Amino acid sequence: MHFEFTDEQLALRDMVRKFTEKEVAPYYKQWDREKKYPKHINKKIGELGLIGMAVPPEKGGIGASHVTEGMVCEEVSRGDCSLTMSTFVVGHLDAAILAQGSEKLRKEFLEPFLAGDKIPAFAITEPGSGTDAVAMKASAVKKGVKYILNGEKAGITAMMDADFAVVFAKTDPAAGARGVSCFVVPTNFPGVTLQSYEDMGVRSVARGSIFMDDVEIPDYYLIGKEGTGFVMGMQGFDVSRILLALEAIAPAMVSLEETVEYSKQRNAFGRPIATFEGVSFPVVEHISMLEAVRLLCYQGLWLRDQGKSSSKVAGMVKWMAPRFATNAIRDCIVLHGHPGYTSEFPLEQRLRDVLAIEIADGTSQVSKLVALREIFGREYMPYNYRFK
Repeated sequence: MHFEFTDEQLALRDMVRKFTEKEVAPYYKQWDREKKYPKHINKKIGELGLIGMAVPPEKGGIGASHVTEGMVCEEVSRGDCSLTMSTFVVGHLDAAILAQGSEKLRKEFLEPFLAGDKIPAFAITEPGSGTDAVAMKASAVKKGVKYILNGEKAGITAMMDADFAVVFAKTDPAAGARGVSCFVVPTNFPGVTLQSYEDMGVRSVARGSIFMDDVEIPDYYLIGKEGTGFVMGMQGFDVSRILLALEAIAPAMVSLEETVEYSKQRNAFGRPIATFEGVSFPVVEHISMLEAVRLLCYQGLWLRDQGKSSSKVAGMVKWMAPRFATNAIRDCIVLHGHPGYTSEFPLEQRLRDVLAIEIADGTSQVSKLVALREIFGREYMPYNYRFK
């Protein structure tokens, strides 16, 4: 068993950390207050080849491993864990799907997206169907060489800044999951309307809804074949949920590192507060838990790189990481005393942002269901069981 990154991965990590410390972390609070998506940073990340890293070279990517993808996501999340929710988490989901589209579609959308020139959205959730995605009502009807889309998608990350959305809609309403197809919908097309949300966190990457009213798109905007959309969408979650877990762990670890240094310098009763077990023990406990979940995250990504299932790991880390991370950041705020509660410190913003991760790509309850399915078996899922 090996627990080290390769020399190439370490060199990449160092480069990304320097980039994050210079270009991202100093502006974290500013972007939040301005509620402004840092498109110029997204462009720079694209120029570094870090968006959609796992896409094969023959389709425009660099063919990086999922472990490498996770490492980069974690490093950038040390500076801004809201930007990475769009650039890397949505980026992974959309890149994996767009790579399955036609060459014409890839050139029009995947290529500029990987370069950081276009911002994507991943639109599967609806007001009445989140966890139960098969219950979606959005529809797509083929007419000649076009599809006509109608419906609403809700709670979509970066929706207000997205140039296009990967939209899931039913082409055969009677076929259940097999009737769901996947399309690209540019946000500037006639019939498309966007509506923003006022969220407590992740404010620079504004969520929103997309409304489609008889939106006409060319038929080559269909990704893959009709009826394959649901499977394509679900496959991506086994990686995106792990990326979200790393995204939650990173700001918590930075907060703990800052708290360690603060507690060494802050004196009370004639000595550094770091010497009090009431200060040091909680820090040790939080670091212990987060380091353990972090290793589990990389095990899951490694499993995926080996062509093995990462579903169980994804389900476990997705509920643990944001829960443990918010607990850690909350204690860091308390251990900093009254200054930690002010907006001058990034702690309160990190807490607000990490809370969103507990909901994204399936709530903690859904994540436990995913792990339950892998541990107990599909026949013991609550929605499959019938009393006899």
